[in-house]
Amino acid sequence: MSLPTAHLPPHLSLLAALADAALKAGEVILRIRAEGLTVNAKADQSPVTAADLAAEELLRGELARILPGVPVIAEEAVSQGKGEAPSRTFLLVDPLDGTREFVGSSGEFTVNIGLVENGVPTHGIVLGPAVGKLYAGAVTGTASAAFAAGPVADPSSWSPIHCRPMPERGIVAVASRSHPDPGTEALLAELDIAERISCGSALKFGLVAEGRADIYPRLGTVCEWDVAAGHALVRAAGGSVRRPDGTPLPYGRTAESYRVTGFVARGAAT
Repeated sequence: MSLPTAHLPPHLSLLAALADAALKAGEVILRIRAEGLTVNAKADQSPVTAADLAAEELLRGELARILPGVPVIAEEAVSQGKGEAPSRTFLLVDPLDGTREFVGSSGEFTVNIGLVENGVPTHGIVLGPAVGKLYAGAVTGTASAAFAAGPVADPSSWSPIHCRPMPERGIVAVASRSHPDPGTEALLAELDIAERISCGSALKFGLVAEGRADIYPRLGTVCEWDVAAGHALVRAAGGSVRRPDGTPLPYGRTAESYRVTGFVARGAAT
């Protein structure tokens, strides 16, 4: 498709292009899902399908065109020992976040694209192709913007979103549907939780970014491509994503196999 980006500032033009790439990957995923699935196991016993592989291949081609020369750190390539080395600017891609939701009955799976610059996620796309949700956010210099939209890549039709101020009481928390862990449960037990929402994949970041939830803690181990897109989105919406101890969340850690040993996404500081 031809994107109307000529009149847009650079950060929105790039967001539109990244959103278009994600939407193309989402179409591939839904087509393969409709045709029937064969689920295989990777070396770590996590599930992988033809949709994961096809979406990642498509995204690699699209991202090479959008940001030529920028390394792409993508889940399936890394699992096969083919990951590129990160540089000061690189992309983190999860072509199908929430494979368990994908192979089950839930539509709560996403395509995640995060751009990291100087160690900080600056642009993020989180697409839920089966639920028709597209989140996009960017933070560049003094400009920041976060959006929720239907499945379109035209920012002129997107609706701005913002985190709400983080309350001390009556907190709305969002947590993983498929991956509960004791650390997360212990953290939530210390808070005055008024409502708890269970949700799959990176859609949880979207709930914080649009002010429907105040906090999303995950103290179990995930990978950088699970987090970067949502991190950029929440930042752009006025919130934060940090380690459980409050320190910045690092990226590009090849020596740790891109493992993230916990994070907490929060709404806007009061």
